[in-house]
Amino acid sequence: MSHVGVPRGTVRKRRSLALLTTGVLTIPVLAGCSSGSEETSRGVPQDIAPAARQAVSDGSTVNWAVDALPATFNAFQADADSATTRITGALLPTLFPMDASGQPKLNPDYLESAKIIEREPKQVVLYKLNQQAVWSDGREIGAPDFVAQWRALRGKDSAFWTARNSGYERIEKIERGADDLQVRVTYAKPYADWRSLFSPLYPKEITGSPDAFNDGARTTLKNTAGPFVLRSVSKAKGTVTLARSPRWWGDKAKLDTLVFRTVAAGDRTQALADGTVDVADIDASTADRIALARRDRGNNGQPLAHGPGSGTTPAGALRSWALAHGSDEEAAEIAQAAREKNRKAVVAYTAEQKALRDFAVRKSLEPAYTQLALNGESGPLADDRVRRAVARALDREELARTVLGPLGLPAEPLGSHLALAGQPGYKDGSGALGDQNTKEAQALLADAGWTRGGAVQPPKDTKAGSEAEKKGAKGDAAGTEEDAEKEAAEGTKDDKEAKSEKAENEKKAEDSSSEDSAAEDSTAEDKKADRASEDSSASRDEGLYIVGEDNKPGAHAPVRAASTGASAVHVLAPARTAAAQSAALLRQAGALGEDGAVAAQDKQPGGAAGAYAPVGTAAPAPAAAKGQLGKDGKALTLRFVLPSGPGSQSLRSVGDKIAVMLEKIGIGTEIIKVPDESYFKDHVASGAYDLALYSWPATAYPATDGRPIYAKPEPATDGSLLVEQNYTRVGTDHIDQLFDQAAAELDEKAARELMKQADARIWAAAGSIPLFQRPQLVAVDKKLANVGAFGFAAPRYQDIGFKNRQAAGSPADRKK
Repeated sequence: MSHVGVPRGTVRKRRSLALLTTGVLTIPVLAGCSSGSEETSRGVPQDIAPAARQAVSDGSTVNWAVDALPATFNAFQADADSATTRITGALLPTLFPMDASGQPKLNPDYLESAKIIEREPKQVVLYKLNQQAVWSDGREIGAPDFVAQWRALRGKDSAFWTARNSGYERIEKIERGADDLQVRVTYAKPYADWRSLFSPLYPKEITGSPDAFNDGARTTLKNTAGPFVLRSVSKAKGTVTLARSPRWWGDKAKLDTLVFRTVAAGDRTQALADGTVDVADIDASTADRIALARRDRGNNGQPLAHGPGSGTTPAGALRSWALAHGSDEEAAEIAQAAREKNRKAVVAYTAEQKALRDFAVRKSLEPAYTQLALNGESGPLADDRVRRAVARALDREELARTVLGPLGLPAEPLGSHLALAGQPGYKDGSGALGDQNTKEAQALLADAGWTRGGAVQPPKDTKAGSEAEKKGAKGDAAGTEEDAEKEAAEGTKDDKEAKSEKAENEKKAEDSSSEDSAAEDSTAEDKKADRASEDSSASRDEGLYIVGEDNKPGAHAPVRAASTGASAVHVLAPARTAAAQSAALLRQAGALGEDGAVAAQDKQPGGAAGAYAPVGTAAPAPAAAKGQLGKDGKALTLRFVLPSGPGSQSLRSVGDKIAVMLEKIGIGTEIIKVPDESYFKDHVASGAYDLALYSWPATAYPATDGRPIYAKPEPATDGSLLVEQNYTRVGTDHIDQLFDQAAAELDEKAARELMKQADARIWAAAGSIPLFQRPQLVAVDKKLANVGAFGFAAPRYQDIGFKNRQAAGSPADRKK
């Protein structure tokens, strides 16, 4: 079997605890924001139409829409995705699933108990397994399964193609307890997030050998231990079919079969109306269609006041009729065809609306948050003062209202990187950075040397003082003042050599001027063809315009972003639950090293990664007339990359508002729209951006899952940066130390306090600005119970089914 993009030995290496303190932001407000009592916060409850099991019918089938068939059924491989997580949740043991408040909760279907029984001299956890728990082949779930999974994931055997090993590398040994139903796990060093391990738990037949681990679980799971078993996978139909497990010892699954069906986001309204699916994540436009359908239930056959033709005025209708019946035969033919096309569209739309009445929209907040990422590797944002100015220019409440307000969801900005509202340990740490304040933002920019007249002034000698200037050209790779001074000295030498080389090149240019003139004539036709090609592609929903300057949308050459057909990634999974989603895409792009970390690359020859637009993008016009800030003759303009797909409209609306907010403090933004499939891989992960919007999911284990997202980038041997999952390239040694301390702190209260301190430091570094928790909209057949917008909680697949008082079967089944 081919393993494109999944090289051997991709275990992410854990970094040793760094004791250096250079680079830590010394902001007085931190002490006050990182201490104190935990805030009481309320999350939005889940919306799943709950019903007691006795109120749910036995039998029938439910079709559940997914974006794509899972690339693998092995959740620990690099190309595992959201479909992998969804499907394995119904097939394999999860020992501590998240509950409705975002906490890990012991699963009694698999465990009688699990707790730390020894802390000194080493941490020991004892699992007592449910006596009835067996694999689908009848074998007991036991210590051999735990041992095999540990050996596969601990990172010592590169033959296992794993994407993550966090926590498993801390285990010293696993032994059988007092009997076969007890598993004793001893840790070499303390690990607070031990509950995150062995979920999902695979049988030893899969994790016991590299061949079985690498290939055996990619396309099928022969041995499972959940309320369902895997019946079939059909690539032709785009379906994965699960059937009720005859060996399941827990509450019997209400459904006979559960079908996960591939349906593209843009096709889901039609799929719902056709009865192809019963459950589907949807966008706001589909939710509006369903709301209108239910509102129009009593219109007694009257024409709908929305949809095709609804905007036609009486005068327009009369004009259309007159043209269709006029003496001009050609005009009449065109008008008649248009009227017929509109009639068919109205009929189809009306039929869809009638079918959509059978669905309800379940609403909650998704366990994920959207952030503004600021690439601090190079360019203006390498200066922490500019990053903080950007952050303090944002009205985060307004941005939250833009997305959540129209949906009737609480429009509150998020105050933490490491917990969501409603989770234990949530505390608003944004005070470490400060509230929205235009004057303070402008003062920070002035302190960084960005002035109103700076865009037209000649370059001046730079002075030390800012974080970026101390870092030097290598981005503070060494992290000490001595290194920064050494780099500054080397930079001066390089400048002198560059001036000498420039003079020599200018002389050569003069000698070859006549040849260049002839070459211009011979390439005129090529340039004309290039312009025609650019004009053609400008009509697509991708391109560039500069906010804060006189340039209009479409005035620049379009961005030619590479497209590889990879899936769009807007919600990125953290390390434990799947660095997977991002790692496969990164390897396909050649941007991921063998250790699983991203190597930052300069996309433009001679330019800094993320600081400039792609080749072919027109240079921005002078911005002094618009009051834009500048320094050394260069305008302060940030490259803002956004996805262009139909499902990303709300993200683009947020991006537009951010651009206007930044314009008010003198920062221009080049808004570049790129295809969804290349947005993350070619721009965010590779560092080819200044500003970007993307999301991270919630976690019950912030010390483990948050560390690679905020870890300080490390220099690679080739001079690039290894950034793990920290795509902002902003981090400090102190933040890393706090994560490491929390991961080893077995006192839960103390560990949460360390995470609050880390969150305050992350706010102060201003590389990632949380904006709001993402909305969760799910269309569900009204007759279904216990399914919908789950919020934090994992689904209980065995409880999903149709309510007793309604006919059994899905809409698709009832039509047959």
